[in-house]
Amino acid sequence: MSKEREPLFSAKNMKLITGPLNMSNPVTVQILGICSALAVTAKLKPAFVMALSVTIVTAFSNLIISCIRKTIPSRIRIIVQLVVVAALVILVDQVLKAFVYDVSKQLSVFVGLIITNCIIMGRLEAFALGNTPWRSFLDGIGNGMGYGVILLVLGFFRELLGAGTLWGYKVIPDSWYIANGGFYSNNALVLLPPMALVCVGLIIWIHRSRNKSLIEK
Repeated sequence: MSKEREPLFSAKNMKLITGPLNMSNPVTVQILGICSALAVTAKLKPAFVMALSVTIVTAFSNLIISCIRKTIPSRIRIIVQLVVVAALVILVDQVLKAFVYDVSKQLSVFVGLIITNCIIMGRLEAFALGNTPWRSFLDGIGNGMGYGVILLVLGFFRELLGAGTLWGYKVIPDSWYIANGGFYSNNALVLLPPMALVCVGLIIWIHRSRNKSLIEK
């Protein structure tokens, strides 16, 4: 008697997407991808583009590696993984240059450094090499989204508090500023990388204090 096929969007599969958003978040729990989180989150728009780029690369590299996992010799698997990720990153970089060139310039070398992002390589090693293409694809989406959520939170608060804008649009009225007789002044320190590290630390602290089981681990 044939084994019943598992639904594509079963609870077990959906946990691959929802898990990294909370209890197995790659940034706040696994402490991965910190470097780019510090470098590209001074503004919300670059943070969003980087989050989307990493999600796409992670999902499709997981999918491709899972599809060919049984044909990859163990001794060259890292090289094969790097070639797949590098090819996807080049495609993403060319798309960004074609459609959002200003953001591509802001992201600079950090798009290329997606190739060495430890979240991507970690998921390829830990998951894609041992699971089906569909589950690997969902795992890539979940971990990319988990990473992206942290970038968006950082980008939102750093741009708002540091420049008084969101997505490049002014959201704090001019009348609020001290120079115009108001009470508010932008905090330029928030836009500096060291402050981004402090913000990441605060997010990790808040996340772990809300989930006591993570502290026990």
